[in-house]
Amino acid sequence: MTLGSGGSSVVVPRNFRLLEELERGEKGIGDGTVSYGMDDGDDIYMRSWTGTVIGPHNTVHEGRIYQLKLFCDKDYPEKPPSVRFHSRINMTCVNHETGVVEPKKFGLLANWQREYTMEDVLTQLKKEMAAPQNRKLVQPPEGECPEWFTFLFCHITLPTVLKGCCLINGYDVCQILEVSFNLYTLILIVM
Repeated sequence: MTLGSGGSSVVVPRNFRLLEELERGEKGIGDGTVSYGMDDGDDIYMRSWTGTVIGPHNTVHEGRIYQLKLFCDKDYPEKPPSVRFHSRINMTCVNHETGVVEPKKFGLLANWQREYTMEDVLTQLKKEMAAPQNRKLVQPPEGECPEWFTFLFCHITLPTVLKGCCLINGYDVCQILEVSFNLYTLILIVM
């Protein structure tokens, strides 16, 4: 965003620009089917954001609520944010394994201009859902975790945590976790 008159222009610094976007996102956008906000209010660099898009009418996306993660690196808004669907979705511009919106396949990111905002990204993604190539694509079942999340949690993170910390101060953490889980299950059965 530039300000000025008579040929002079002032470039609004990144953080001021993001504060403007935060204020706009918190107020709500248009008909309420697109929204966004910061993930962590304590993040002074304002990098990590969450967006929500409610699928457009008369498409396979109608009534679905899609969660997205937007990451504004230090060179935002000169360069576009990285955008990834947290919800599973089938669209021609989204990598079906990672949920990443591929800039080369999504015109707004491919032709990014400093004046564009996260609101523009989310609004354009909603329009893309209604485009002929996406409006009738078969969608994954709702509530299903993306493959990348399942792989990370079930095949890397959890086993690594359990293998890497089985003995802490002489206590078998795996056994403690197993006993805790069994105790929790027993409490649920009794209730």
